Amino acid sequence: MDNTTVLLGLLGTGASYGYDLKNSYDRWFGMKKPLAFGQVYSTLTRMIRNGWIEMVGEEAGAGPDRKRYGITPAGRGRVQEWMFTPEVPSETLQSDLFAKTIIALLLGDDAGRLLDLQRARHMARMRELTKEKRGARLAIVLACDHALFHIEADLRWIDLTASRLSQLRAEMAR
Repeated sequence: MDNTTVLLGLLGTGASYGYDLKNSYDRWFGMKKPLAFGQVYSTLTRMIRNGWIEMVGEEAGAGPDRKRYGITPAGRGRVQEWMFTPEVPSETLQSDLFAKTIIALLLGDDAGRLLDLQRARHMARMRELTKEKRGARLAIVLACDHALFHIEADLRWIDLTASRLSQLRAEMAR
């Protein structure tokens, strides 16, 4: 996920302080990995340099002054461009799981065992995500569903590949 553009999009909802922006990010996107404050402030600095945001106010506080940031027209344009540019599904068509399977076969190792282990890990993750959905906010349910559908696709690939291992092994030996 592009944290910079996500933070920029959050600023599109209204001017904000770095602290509040981080909390908003964590609420919507930081379910498993909240942003570090340092990352937020370094990103804000880059966005100012790019002309996407500007400082719109400053308040004295107990510590350093609190700076309030707002999005610029260029920043709004960047968010629009990002939102409406379709994601390219897996351009390389190769994943670590695919690579591990091929390497296992090349080394004469047990590719079936590898796929069984991966299937078990995928199933465990599906159970975790399903449990996480219970009673959760809709945004969390949708994020879990997204992950579950990807895991289901991986499981279909694992099953298909397991059923074709002998054929693949023979093809690779030629």
